[in-house]
Amino acid sequence: MADSSHGPASFWTQANALLRKNIAFQKRNFKTNVRLITFPFFLCLLLVLLQNLVNRELDKSKNRCGCTCIDRNGDGTCERVCGIEYSTLDQVGTCPIPSPPEWPALLQIPAPEYRAVRTDFIPFTDLPDDLCKRTGSCPVTILLTGDLAGNLFMGAFSLNSSDILNSFANAFLGSEAISELSNFLESAFFSDLPIYNVQPQCTPNSTLSVPIQIGSTIVQQEVRCVQGLHLWRNSSSEVNDELFKGYRQGNPERKINEIVAAYDFLNSNGNNFNVSIWYNSTYKNDSGSSPLGLVRAPRSINLASNAYLHFLQGAGVKMPLKFVKEMPKPETEVRLDFSSLLGTLFFTWVILQLFPVVLTSLVYEKQQNLRIMMKMHGLGDGPYWTISYAYFLFISSIYTLCFVIFGSLIGAWVVVMEIFPGFSLYRGLYEFGQYSFTGNYMGIDGMRWKNLNDSTNGMKEVLIIMFVEWLVVLFVAYYIDQVVALGSGVRRHPLFFLQCFRKKPSSSFRRPSLKRQGSKVFVKMEKADVSQEREKVEQLLLEPSTSHSIICDNLKKVYPGRDGNPEKFAVRGLSLALPQGECFGMLGPNGAGKTSFINMMIGLTKPTSGSAFVQGLDIQIDMNRIYTSMGVCPQHDLLWETLTGREHLQFYGRLKNLKGAALTQAVEESLKSVNLYHGGVGDKQAGKYSGGMKRRLSVAISLIGDPKVVYMDEPSTGLDPASRNNLWNVVKRAKQDRAIILTTSSMVSAHSMEEAEVLCDRLGIFVDGSLQCIGNPKELKARYGGSYVFTMTTSSNQEEEVENLVRRLSPNANRVYHISGTQKFELPKQEVRIADVFQAVENAKSKFTVHAWGLADTTLEDVFIKVARGAQSFNVLS
Repeated sequence: MADSSHGPASFWTQANALLRKNIAFQKRNFKTNVRLITFPFFLCLLLVLLQNLVNRELDKSKNRCGCTCIDRNGDGTCERVCGIEYSTLDQVGTCPIPSPPEWPALLQIPAPEYRAVRTDFIPFTDLPDDLCKRTGSCPVTILLTGDLAGNLFMGAFSLNSSDILNSFANAFLGSEAISELSNFLESAFFSDLPIYNVQPQCTPNSTLSVPIQIGSTIVQQEVRCVQGLHLWRNSSSEVNDELFKGYRQGNPERKINEIVAAYDFLNSNGNNFNVSIWYNSTYKNDSGSSPLGLVRAPRSINLASNAYLHFLQGAGVKMPLKFVKEMPKPETEVRLDFSSLLGTLFFTWVILQLFPVVLTSLVYEKQQNLRIMMKMHGLGDGPYWTISYAYFLFISSIYTLCFVIFGSLIGAWVVVMEIFPGFSLYRGLYEFGQYSFTGNYMGIDGMRWKNLNDSTNGMKEVLIIMFVEWLVVLFVAYYIDQVVALGSGVRRHPLFFLQCFRKKPSSSFRRPSLKRQGSKVFVKMEKADVSQEREKVEQLLLEPSTSHSIICDNLKKVYPGRDGNPEKFAVRGLSLALPQGECFGMLGPNGAGKTSFINMMIGLTKPTSGSAFVQGLDIQIDMNRIYTSMGVCPQHDLLWETLTGREHLQFYGRLKNLKGAALTQAVEESLKSVNLYHGGVGDKQAGKYSGGMKRRLSVAISLIGDPKVVYMDEPSTGLDPASRNNLWNVVKRAKQDRAIILTTSSMVSAHSMEEAEVLCDRLGIFVDGSLQCIGNPKELKARYGGSYVFTMTTSSNQEEEVENLVRRLSPNANRVYHISGTQKFELPKQEVRIADVFQAVENAKSKFTVHAWGLADTTLEDVFIKVARGAQSFNVLS
């Protein structure tokens, strides 16, 4: 990993790193943010209540469908019948339509003056020249991708006067008439515009007059041929680009280059029908959200389906679309679309829905422990709050400019309500809107600075309230974050802000001011190696400076008792000293105190008593300075799912003050060292990584920027053997100039013991919060493993002979395992020679059948089990 010799990162360097990370993260969560602010619940509820109040007034008998009383049987019995024929023009809209008419399916055809031609902003030259617009002879354009699109055109149009709908079902028909919101009446047949039949080529005199029956009336509808120009494109992105460039942009007079439809068949083949269809929806419903172009969509879908059937089965197989019709319409009540009428006013409430966007981001970082992860790698509170606040303030400002306030309706209580930030914002926007509205009609400017003195608008009060709220809320939020510290590290003292007035301590090692209590008790109970470590710590504390990176002095952590349970001693007076360049391994069963110890060292929890120093800095008062030279690989991968591996390393590298070429080099080396470089793996989002890849990325993060102290919690969990060996090599290289504390899996296994032997210069075995032994692996095996393990498998009736054989070799042998003829014995090394064991086994083979046997030296796993069991037995007895 690259070396950073520029010192801790400055405020603006950290702020720059966080801003870049936030932009990348929010860019990939754009859809989530949009969903959070699109459907605000309180807005919907308010609209529903208002809608019901208005509809009650509108739903009067004078507005309902007209009815009459008919005596059908001539017996004087009156039957109430309602319908269009009994209604006034005010009532007809609510009448039922049980049998809607059937209409031919049409495409939305551009008017001749809007059809696509060659322009300077579209790079394709296969479009017709714009001279055709003068003569009204421009063809209509269809964009296509893929070979299957060649089957799109239907056959020639033939009219069967006895079945008009069937004739239209097999034609490529369209209209330039504007469709209606509903399809009870097809506007194409109620206008003077022709129906177009799209063909590859049009013959002279190809216009037909077709009789269409509408109710009891027959009208002659003109069906005119128009050339359909099929233009192939290479990809859907080219289609999208051409459609967008030619589309009108909010102004009906700017319909520059309209295209009938586009079809992407590139992903379709004989086994897969996957087609994208673009249809012309130029005309839309401005009073609602449903595009009127959907009425013209069925024909586009039918054309694509028939093209695919033609490809599979030949031209003789078709799926005709005979007609489209509206769903039957029951009698309805008069309703006012309140959301459309007042939607622009009520949507100002959406501004408050930015709160979930802010909250989601903050909660995500704390839930995933990403806030403390950033803090442990050097991100200070100042840059974090500056960038976070500025970022969300920017988003709020953008949305504020997009909405108009609907004003206040509560009279003299408006000032009280403005204490709530949302209402003060609304009041200000409302006043701006009123001045702008009045000025527009009277030909004067809107609000000016001098208008702040106008007592009728209240803008002065609004600005004062908002400024005071801004200062108060910002500092209150920062103070709560520091004192409560929910997920952001050790909580600070309620008067922490007074510490800035005291003299700053030097960065050199400092002896704790308070005398330790009770340490002599531990000396009597502890093993010799643990006592030596405690004495070494006491000696180091007396020295003015030291080369040791980590010194723990009688560190304790006690969790208070709750719900009638006694208090829990997680760490019991731990003393430990780690020099630079040493990797220290922590072994222990579940609940031994390893995690509690690590959490105290990285600032997640506060020690109950005792002290610890990292690079001469006290973990209780100098944690922010310690973070600048610390790296952490947590037990669970704390990553942003949508950021890539490279973006993670760039972010944490910037926090370690890496810049420019040095940062690029460090990231490249980090990715290569953990096998995340080749194949573009480093540029994939972390959420798509396997568990092993995430683990390797976490190790790379912990080592980037040359941290002097690194904590690794089970770094190789979930890795395959090859990746594990590669990772071990990375850790071995990294420990040359830094101190590393490494924990292995709580579940004892050959893998975890092997990792401890390969990587660790010294090991410490933790049981019930106490350090039971300490030393390098060879010393521990020599000290606690003074026996061989002899195993032999025979038939069950020969177990006694095996036991006699072992007793002759070692009178003090201890049988530790026995099942179905397999026995395992511990043989004290001082009583046994290996040659004697081999000779005894050879002699035994001549007397009875030996299925299997083995002689092994004590492993580190055996040492761990022996020490752990001994300590647990002692704790039970005591």
